[in-house]
Amino acid sequence: MTRRMLADQSGVSERYISAVEGGTGNGSILLLRAIAGALNLPLRVLLEDDPGPPPAALSRAPGYQRRIALIGLRGAGKSTLGAALATRRAVPFVELDREIEREAGMRLGEILELHGQPGFRRLERQVLDRVIARNTAVVIAAGGGIVSEPATFEVLLTHCRTIWLRAAPETHMRRVTDQGDLRPMRDNRQAMADLRTILASREALYARADFTLDTTSQDEASSLRVLVGFCEAG
Repeated sequence: MTRRMLADQSGVSERYISAVEGGTGNGSILLLRAIAGALNLPLRVLLEDDPGPPPAALSRAPGYQRRIALIGLRGAGKSTLGAALATRRAVPFVELDREIEREAGMRLGEILELHGQPGFRRLERQVLDRVIARNTAVVIAAGGGIVSEPATFEVLLTHCRTIWLRAAPETHMRRVTDQGDLRPMRDNRQAMADLRTILASREALYARADFTLDTTSQDEASSLRVLVGFCEAG
């Protein structure tokens, strides 16, 4: 989440957030609580010096290999490659964001406007749980920010073979622009800088995937062949 997005979600000024990040702002508990709420985190997480012990080793659910989850930012090819992969494997294809919209009866932007980031993340978890429960074999295209919600991401990692579709920032931007969609960077002169920041902040999380495929210079057919190989790996 960029500073601008965080400011919009929390109601706290972007200038104050920048000052707190830089260690020069007065850490008002009320304002920090608003920031924590927008991030869907307990306030104590923002105040802790010690991040705590590393997460326990992941325990995989039986049959997880038959559920394939594609993660990464928009423009990496999740929708196009996910649909092609599902056809090749003769299994359902689910775009998680579209399922969330159907569940809520509104677009993602409206969900965030009405319910905020915490409300959206709760709905995302509910929809993911239902998709997993209903499908023993499926290809899922997950939203780019799903890795930012630890509990939901753990569910995905536990029940699915995950593949990170990555691409160069310029490739992400070009593909999203070609689709006529600049969410969440519409009217932002710092769009490329924001995109690089988001990629950098999520890279370690995306890297927890079972496999990584860089689609920057690969065509659809080549990428699909690699994906099929990942799915068939032991």
